[in-house]
Amino acid sequence: MSVILHIETATELCSVAVSQDAAIIFQTDNLQKDNKDSEPQAKKGTNHASALGVMVDEALSFTDNHAIPFDAVAVSSGPGSYTGLRIGVSMAKGIAYGRGLKLLSVPTLKVLCTPVLLVHDDLPEEALLCPMLDARRMEVYAALYTRALKAVEDVAPVVVDEHTFEQYLNERPIYFFGNGAEKCKQVIKHPNAHFLEGVPLLAKYMSPLAERKFLTEDFEDVAYFEPNYLKEFQATKPKNLL
Repeated sequence: MSVILHIETATELCSVAVSQDAAIIFQTDNLQKDNKDSEPQAKKGTNHASALGVMVDEALSFTDNHAIPFDAVAVSSGPGSYTGLRIGVSMAKGIAYGRGLKLLSVPTLKVLCTPVLLVHDDLPEEALLCPMLDARRMEVYAALYTRALKAVEDVAPVVVDEHTFEQYLNERPIYFFGNGAEKCKQVIKHPNAHFLEGVPLLAKYMSPLAERKFLTEDFEDVAYFEPNYLKEFQATKPKNLL
């Protein structure tokens, strides 16, 4: 039996979940429940630095109260927000070291595919999945996967234009989703391009991927593991300067 603590902080959404043999037994997040936008949004006034510690404490209290011992900590490994990934990985490594647990890393874009595969189980067999996370301007972090999550194009920063993934779109349908897909709608007009809205990136969707890694003992080195930032951190000036 495996009990895994999952931490997801790659975007503005922050979430924590606990799975037991891949089944979710606890979850919490900062998702805005009454959001009217097409894409999931975080609650106003929340940030990872303050929210994550509270969520992790809630998860640990839940398992302690039910006498459920952890076996591993899984963390979303990127790409995504530099600050978010750093906070999430630091928390995961601290818990793993402090409690003597195994550390698992789960590719963020594969996590984003999980809710799509759960909800849209009628996608064509030949379809490709293209999870996208917003980077800057017309740039996204993206990858192409089959429905079995086999990589067709590895994770990379992509500057989107009308020819992006055209060679694949000419052959089969591609389903674009994630917070980076919205700005691509007006650019990628190919008839085989389909856009899915409202796909959330949450810790509970890490479970099947983390469980597979746990069973195959694909663990990370707690001391040396670093997230997949893809890019160096770039500081920005605040909009309102005194």
